[in-house]
Amino acid sequence: MNAYIFPGQGAQFVGMGLDLYENYPIAQQLFEKANDILGFNITDIMFEGTAEALKETKVTQPAIFLHSVILSKVMGATFKPDMVAGHSLGEFSALVANGTLNFEDGLKLVSQRALAMQKACELKPSTMAAVLALADDVVEKICAEVPGIVVAANYNCPGQLVISGEVEAVTIACEKMKEAGARRALMLPVGGAFHSPLMEPAREELAAAIENTVFKTPTCPIYQNVSTTAIRDANEIKKNLISQLTAPVKWTQSVQHMIEDGATQFIEVGPGKVLQGLVKKIHPGAEAKSAEIV
Repeated sequence: MNAYIFPGQGAQFVGMGLDLYENYPIAQQLFEKANDILGFNITDIMFEGTAEALKETKVTQPAIFLHSVILSKVMGATFKPDMVAGHSLGEFSALVANGTLNFEDGLKLVSQRALAMQKACELKPSTMAAVLALADDVVEKICAEVPGIVVAANYNCPGQLVISGEVEAVTIACEKMKEAGARRALMLPVGGAFHSPLMEPAREELAAAIENTVFKTPTCPIYQNVSTTAIRDANEIKKNLISQLTAPVKWTQSVQHMIEDGATQFIEVGPGKVLQGLVKKIHPGAEAKSAEIV
């Protein structure tokens, strides 16, 4: 069974999508439509902007979504998912890929999500940190003991967790994790505490937009970050998507459930190869590759 997986923030690079734009009329059409919907020429930043401009949340998130979704459209009839999943932002790409959302609505939600997250980041200094080679339960225990807000935010693969919260709380937690035996506890160059309670203002703002968007019954199940199991019910998908901003990304558990449900091949659709690497760490025998246009 083919499991299609979609990357999140951090996979962007200057020049992303340019080959699609130049070689496929449907790609050009969708990129131009995206410029109209967003109200600025995101293609200019994606194709020939600076890494700095591309790193802005309000640009990064739609850019990665567009690269993933347009690549899946260009694949045409060869794009046949039996199941889908996306890492954080990638969940929106996955929902367009399995027909839950249409292209326009997906892009509008991603843009609103990015702006809402940017706003939430500006309310309070906050950050994230990667913790390597420490058991999940130890990370969770330390987060619970540190004063202030700090939580486990991304369960990327065994031995690789990301924590998220107030700058001071994350700093203290990093020191305690090193003392507890973590190989590394390293601050990440991000704009804020994604997937933590500090994203509550963004969650509320996005919830209203999600509620007003049409979600259709998907063509195949999605394994969502919040629930980690196969979901086909449009209302449940909506509910999980609203929870996603303040809840952890349970990528390890999602991949494990996909394998239990028969996934034999993982195909990453979008920029980068981060998710393929994580899949192989979660399940060393898994086959994982990048999407190809035949």
